[in-house]
Amino acid sequence: MTKTTNTGSQSKQQAGMLENLRPLIVDVAVPLGSYYFFKGAFGMSTFAALAWSSVVPAVRTVWSVAKERRVNGLAALILVVNVVGLALSFVAGDPRLMLAKDGAVSSTIGIGILVSVAMGRPMMTAGLKPFLVKGDAAREAAWERLAAGSAAGSAEFLRKERLFSVIWGVVLLAECVVRVVGAYTVPVDTMVWLGSLILVAAITLGMVVCGGAAAEPMAHLVTDEAQRQDAERERRLAVAA
Repeated sequence: MTKTTNTGSQSKQQAGMLENLRPLIVDVAVPLGSYYFFKGAFGMSTFAALAWSSVVPAVRTVWSVAKERRVNGLAALILVVNVVGLALSFVAGDPRLMLAKDGAVSSTIGIGILVSVAMGRPMMTAGLKPFLVKGDAAREAAWERLAAGSAAGSAEFLRKERLFSVIWGVVLLAECVVRVVGAYTVPVDTMVWLGSLILVAAITLGMVVCGGAAAEPMAHLVTDEAQRQDAERERRLAVAA
């Protein structure tokens, strides 16, 4: 009986994790993966690959506006990034400008993230939540209480949530600056491979800084709130008994 219960609990957690990851998969992984698929497998130009990979975020954005009466921030941002990439793809003939193009895309994402923080809807939360909630119903409920401002640790939680997105926005803007400077100061042959290294370094830096400054404290707050709620439930059951 215990084994069956544990299996059912694990299945629910896995289903919850998948549901939380769905927006991230649809809005980020699908467009990014389709871009490289179209460009690599079908030999499409950068323009064509960006255009076709824009279909999913475009549909998501239009659907959100038409049916849900709201703009899906993550889908809209990916759409904007692709549009910027399409616009820059018209510029040809200057290898250094083409190398700097990737930096411009990073800056678009970074600015979008910072704007979302200023609007009170930190965009990077969608990517963080699945890893802190882990598909667990108690942690999911604890997250919602903290995010809604109804829990004891809500103020700190919301500060860390904003900080998480701010760090990523600043890191991406810094990565853009380094790429653009490198595109016009480093030999082209060197910058071709160095650009990818800069991106990896920026992502690694963002993960390390965000982990210690925001993600880990938020995880502790979620755990504490879930435990507090469990203790309160047990207290009520003891009183009722």
